[in-house]
Amino acid sequence: MTSVTPSSAWDGRRPVTGTEAEAAALLGWLTDPEAPRLCVVTGAAGAGKTALLGWFAAYGPRAGRPRRRTGRILVPLAGQSVLGAAWTIADRLGVVAKSPGDLVHALATSEARPAGRAVLLLTDLHAAAEPAELTRLIGELAGVGRIRLVVEARSGSPAPAVLRAERRVTLVDLDGDPVPGEVLPVEPAARPLPDLSDPVAVCVADPLLVTTGYVTGAAPAGVPGTLDGPEAPARPGEGTADDHGGLRAAWMRAGQSLCREQPPAERASVLLAALGDGADPRLRPALEELAEGAPWRLRWARHRGDLTPPWPGPVTVLGSAGGPLEGTLLVGDRTGAVRLLHEADASPAGRLAHTVPGRVTALAPAPDGTVLLLDDRGRLHTVRGTAPRAPYLERLTEAVSATLARHPGTALAAIAGSVVVGDRLGSVHAFGLTGLHQAASHSGRVTAVAAVDSETPFVCSGGADGTVRLWTPGRDPRPEPLAERPSPVVSLHATETPHGPLVAAAWADGLVELHRPEGGPKSSFRPGPPIRAVAVTGAGALVVGTDESLICLVPK
Repeated sequence: MTSVTPSSAWDGRRPVTGTEAEAAALLGWLTDPEAPRLCVVTGAAGAGKTALLGWFAAYGPRAGRPRRRTGRILVPLAGQSVLGAAWTIADRLGVVAKSPGDLVHALATSEARPAGRAVLLLTDLHAAAEPAELTRLIGELAGVGRIRLVVEARSGSPAPAVLRAERRVTLVDLDGDPVPGEVLPVEPAARPLPDLSDPVAVCVADPLLVTTGYVTGAAPAGVPGTLDGPEAPARPGEGTADDHGGLRAAWMRAGQSLCREQPPAERASVLLAALGDGADPRLRPALEELAEGAPWRLRWARHRGDLTPPWPGPVTVLGSAGGPLEGTLLVGDRTGAVRLLHEADASPAGRLAHTVPGRVTALAPAPDGTVLLLDDRGRLHTVRGTAPRAPYLERLTEAVSATLARHPGTALAAIAGSVVVGDRLGSVHAFGLTGLHQAASHSGRVTAVAAVDSETPFVCSGGADGTVRLWTPGRDPRPEPLAERPSPVVSLHATETPHGPLVAAAWADGLVELHRPEGGPKSSFRPGPPIRAVAVTGAGALVVGTDESLICLVPK
């Protein structure tokens, strides 16, 4: 444990009367680069802990000072499960996490570009639904370099002693007489759970309360359930005596997206897309009716464990084919296998016969039925279709393959007479029949490229810098990005549709957007788990692939 002294940067603006010294101590901890990453604020009921953290969340440097304010994120823990808290923290910090362990890993390895080192302010740890589990998570988060944490816990609760025993902490202790004017807190009555088997009830309720109910196995008091009875207690991922007709499994699959602030219609749309094929048949009509106001209509979804048709496996790359493969989706997995699915319903249509060793990191169906593949070493491979290729296309792909053998690629796309490649230095290269065109489009690695063979062909590229840019080979790239987020682009796909070109872009923070480069509103969707790949079909549908789901949506 270390102590802190008041910061000279404190300009005298007062927090709650009686906590000035502790407020100065917090600012001293924040501005001391040698201080521990974890600060524990403790004290008796009524000592002013919550008010102090509320002041600290809003406090900033005096007007006119150039110093950038460190981002402070307030997350109340009262009544929360560790899973709900992990989803909330992940969403606020721009990463995707299916579990608390995933959150720690994502924050330790993320390429996101935070605006300064974030400070998490976690209040009421003593009043959490799972305080011991949350205390363990907080200890692990304190070891992640990109964040600092302030944790409020009442004196006498186990958390302060556990955290101080496990690692260096700064302690701010408000024990003593109650703060003048501070009203002693009254323990809030437990909020009644919604009926966890009612799809409409869970979509309109507090999503963190619903998560706690599903995690702890709690059932609404006195409510028998419209579809199922109460379930036996279980942790996420373990078997349950009652899965609420499949509603609980869908909630756990899409939980981080569901726990975001959003209208019930959009929450219903996400939950509908997460339902497995074994779910109670009464759930879908109820969710479809509630989702009428959402921007998407679900065409189909296939999840781990689905049987009719079967789930195609974890998705790493996606492609939507034309020409001889019209109406076919190409779905690559971690093993390097590429499956063919019927676009209409994701039913199996065979496999791509290829001999690429290792993992396939990008695929590009060409209009003549040939499929180009990029392996995890950045080398190009060609899988020929049933129709013979023109000699000039053979020469083109051979030239690109020879180039990538010397200078590995990081992204791949193809249209008639052109192959587009991205590299680790941020440049995009368009190899065509008329020569080579290049553009330095990104700061850092190019993570995805797409090409559209429209009236005016253009190239889209996405990068680790979070930008999506448009470029017509032979011209200067457009100066303004089509889209930009403080998170790396993980997948990109574009195609011409009857309504004009569409561009789908997915970021590492779990968001996918559908853009219309010629003008028009964009549509966005968050499935919940990390997005691995996206594709746009020729009819304008959006296909989203994750480790355990493949979803097809149509924008309304």
